[in-house]
Amino acid sequence: MPPVPYDADSIKLRIAELQLEHRGLNQMIERMAHEPDTDQLLIRRLKKRKLRVKDSIVLLQMQLTPDVPA
Repeated sequence: MPPVPYDADSIKLRIAELQLEHRGLNQMIERMAHEPDTDQLLIRRLKKRKLRVKDSIVLLQMQLTPDVPA
């Protein structure tokens, strides 16, 4: 099944949602890093999630940018 094309507005909305999630994860990681007895495994999982969110943002932004011939 081919991927469903999305319009630019829905892509921009999704990017904004992911950016908000990315900021929230960053704040949570920063807060937890300064607390004693923080679960380091949880912090690593949050950092991985943050990276996946960032990758998703980049992929969506690439969909908004037209291909430029070399």
